[in-house]
Amino acid sequence: MTNVRPGTSRLPVPPNRRRLVAVVAGLVIAVPIVAAHVVAWIETEFALDQLVRGVHGMAEFVGDAVPPDLSRAVVERGLQGCVVTLAIGLLGTTFSIPFSLLLAFLGARTTTRAPVVYQLARAVMSFFRAVPDIVFALIFVTAVGLGPFAGVLAIICHNTGVMAKLWSETMEEVDPGAVEPLRTAGASGSQIAAHVVLPSVIPQFVGLLLYRFDVNVRSSLVLGLVGAGGIGFSINQSISLFRFDEMLTYILMVLVLIIAVDLLSGVVRHRLARP
Repeated sequence: MTNVRPGTSRLPVPPNRRRLVAVVAGLVIAVPIVAAHVVAWIETEFALDQLVRGVHGMAEFVGDAVPPDLSRAVVERGLQGCVVTLAIGLLGTTFSIPFSLLLAFLGARTTTRAPVVYQLARAVMSFFRAVPDIVFALIFVTAVGLGPFAGVLAIICHNTGVMAKLWSETMEEVDPGAVEPLRTAGASGSQIAAHVVLPSVIPQFVGLLLYRFDVNVRSSLVLGLVGAGGIGFSINQSISLFRFDEMLTYILMVLVLIIAVDLLSGVVRHRLARP
């Protein structure tokens, strides 16, 4: 027998009322979502009939691109562009590590107790993340000229913000029970980071770094379209010269490059995940 205190008894909610509440709640959620999609449809001028009318032009484009140009000169340029694209992603990722680590330490509550320092580090992270790498590339192209160096600088800036954010959040997930004894003993943030935090998160750090390297190689391809070098620059030139067969060759080479980087990163992450 259930004991009910006086004044706290609850009458069962009628089924019809429960259904009404559920319908109202569903409408409150669904109406804004539908309205947002309607606005997005209008603002983007989404029109499937235009796509259907453009099928003929797409067929002509594909016809001009197939078969790809596999001449020696084109393949050699493509291979050189792939090497440069890979190098941009590699250097941009590697050179961003020290800046990302510094911001991650300053922007993690586990290692930083000063609210001002914490908020400032978070603001810097947000800035570097908010500005797309292609915008950084355009800025650096005007500063150092066309070429892969501008692409490396752009990757460094954007990746610093992203990696610092990911790493700081990983550091904040460290068990507080391992941190508090050192903090109580008067250990500094750098000592806590060196003796507790870093040893706990190194596998996650490396996994996130490999993931970002994969992303940065893809990004360096896009940066080439704005003059930052690599095979993206060759693709842009081919399109400008209406050499769509060359363009297809470069795109196929990019596909092979991305798959190779993806497989390599996956193998390394898998080995790191092993106990």
